[in-house]
Amino acid sequence: MGFSDGLDKVSFDGVTVGGLSGITPDRRGGGYVAVEDHSNNDPARLFFLRDPAHPRVTGMLVLRHPDGTPYDANGFDGEGIAVLPDGRFLISSENEPSIRVFGRDGTQAAQLDVPKRFAVAPAGEASANATLEGLSISPSGRYVYAAMEGTLSGDVPAGGGEGRFRRILVYTADRAAPGGFRLVRQIGYQVDAGNRIAEVAAYDDGRSVVLEAAFTADVGNTVTLYAVTGADRAPDVSGVANLSAAPAGDIVAKKQVADLVRCPTLGATAKEPQRNPLLDNYEGLAIAAPAGHGPASLLLISDDNFNPTQITRLLRLTAVLP
Repeated sequence: MGFSDGLDKVSFDGVTVGGLSGITPDRRGGGYVAVEDHSNNDPARLFFLRDPAHPRVTGMLVLRHPDGTPYDANGFDGEGIAVLPDGRFLISSENEPSIRVFGRDGTQAAQLDVPKRFAVAPAGEASANATLEGLSISPSGRYVYAAMEGTLSGDVPAGGGEGRFRRILVYTADRAAPGGFRLVRQIGYQVDAGNRIAEVAAYDDGRSVVLEAAFTADVGNTVTLYAVTGADRAPDVSGVANLSAAPAGDIVAKKQVADLVRCPTLGATAKEPQRNPLLDNYEGLAIAAPAGHGPASLLLISDDNFNPTQITRLLRLTAVLP
């Protein structure tokens, strides 16, 4: 439907806007909120946005430890963000990994439980910079989905080869659980060859869009969106030691929604080689209008990594979701 580079390399209150890895509607604030993934020695931040067609930053929030000291890249690598029904922020970080709850003032209030095997090696089976990349909450507020970007070492084929199986954690609302959500299952998901999971966005209980992405030097980015509709009925693979050896029925089915390489270019330009100049490092996905009432409105945001050859771009799509 359209795109905008209006946020590319802009500043807000003297702070450069960039490295935006997740975006979600923020009804309390009347727009969207995006999380910055790497802040180096600067405080970790959220940026508040309005009007994706002509985007502007309307606010900024520093994320803080319970004692009030700011998070930075030494203990925080924000990747996914969701807004809870009470307006608080749920944010995943790749460092440990973790899923933390922050108040509207930016102070950490709680933390969800994450299985030990999901920790970065040697503490667990995850690879650094490839853990909980995707995060979303269903519109009902009942379920939280957290998707692993990469494959756990225990899920790699015994004979070698590419690990293509990912785990998606499913939490259900439970006031007695840490952070108000209790882990109830793990879903097995298979990415296309060479891809990673960059984001997951729920549009109903048990139904989500998964953003698969890849980058090849001198070729560019590829981004494919898949719908998963059976998350509420998918087998729980928590007890499966190696997903690559699991029966096919243990892996959730997916249906392609869009291949961004095949989208019209819309007159976009790229700063580095791309098969489609509209492409960049899209890592954030928000569903602005849920399915069930005609085509859904999807909003993607690219992470420029504070790199002069990359772009912070907002892309607006409409798609029919199953």
